[in-house]
Amino acid sequence: MRIYAIGDIHGHLDLLQEAHARIEEDRRRQGGEGLVVHVGDLLDRGPKSRQVVDYLMQGQAEGQPWMILKGNHDRFLPKFALNPTWIDPGLTSGRHWIDHPALGAPETLASYGIATEGRSHDDIHRDVMRAVPESHVRWLSALPLYHLTPQALFVHAGIRAGVDLSRQTEQDMVWIRAGFLDQATDHGVLVVHGHTTVDHVSHLGNRLAIDTGAAYGGPLAAVVLEGDRIHQLTDAGREPVLPQPLAG
Repeated sequence: MRIYAIGDIHGHLDLLQEAHARIEEDRRRQGGEGLVVHVGDLLDRGPKSRQVVDYLMQGQAEGQPWMILKGNHDRFLPKFALNPTWIDPGLTSGRHWIDHPALGAPETLASYGIATEGRSHDDIHRDVMRAVPESHVRWLSALPLYHLTPQALFVHAGIRAGVDLSRQTEQDMVWIRAGFLDQATDHGVLVVHGHTTVDHVSHLGNRLAIDTGAAYGGPLAAVVLEGDRIHQLTDAGREPVLPQPLAG
């Protein structure tokens, strides 16, 4: 069974389209299809969050075999639309999405034509309710947290070691680092995740980290899992991803 996966997008439509083009080229070379799993963080920091959502929604509507998972950054906008005072409990700073200097709210809102500088939350919220399509809010809110296959579990941030999948929390699945990255636990299947930026696609034995920092000027990784083989897709074709020693 062949499955493709794409890392954290963060509003970079051009990188997303290039990743899809590499996947299409791999399909052409290898023959056959294959589900494409996006591990979340569609929004924030990059310049085209709205366009990323439009593109992915349209692709799904047209029947593209795309699975899109929810990342922590994909909660901020719809939560703000539904409850403008909400602060994500995963933020240790306790600051609101709009006020936090590093989360990327101004870029996301600008992609919908909404200015933030010097404006109150109430004013921004009124513009969000006017300018952000209700279909975007519904779609982002309903994104699944994970996708499980015999080969791998795809999730945005990770899972809590030793906890059954049915008892994992949304908060962990979109935010976890400690308790996952530092554990060598055999999860039963390989966990493919983003959220924590790595210099390169990294196979740590029990997990595969594929957020290569598109949010910060890095590339957007696309990988393919086929049987027990994992390759990163590049402009030159497939490059094998080999396991490193287990963390922990």
